[in-house]
Amino acid sequence: MAATPPAATVPAGQDPRTVWSRRRLLAGLLLVPPALAGCSLIPGSGSDEPDPLIALADAARADAALAAAAVAADPELAESLQPLVDARTEHATALDAEVARLDPGRPTPGPPPPPTTPQPGLADVRQAVLASGQAATDVALGLPAARTGLVASVAACCGTYAEVLS
Repeated sequence: MAATPPAATVPAGQDPRTVWSRRRLLAGLLLVPPALAGCSLIPGSGSDEPDPLIALADAARADAALAAAAVAADPELAESLQPLVDARTEHATALDAEVARLDPGRPTPGPPPPPTTPQPGLADVRQAVLASGQAATDVALGLPAARTGLVASVAACCGTYAEVLS
């Protein structure tokens, strides 16, 4: 014959349905971490740091402006640099769209600042694109999987252009 477990003792004057058993308490405590993690997915909650994609989009706009300035300084560079200008402009648009998807209230970014180099050359553009590619690689390593593909493609494109321009 199987022994029945002893009935839980309920203090006198309390409803047995309101008494927390150890099992209920443990089950409740196990649900706290996923609930808190879910709260960090809500836009506007969690970290006060800006979205790292904002800096990448700004760098893409700056790289496009630098390459365009290099073409203006030396029109013979147009064949080499115009695809880069187009690609970095597309990168800025895609990164801005991803930032806006998670933070729809963010204002639209302004135009890039003018290049600091008076007449940039191919070496200046290569150095800027190489730095942007490294920054994108660094950011991609800390992103959630849903955002990694976009940033990794930006990093790969920048690295490729840096090699092609060398």
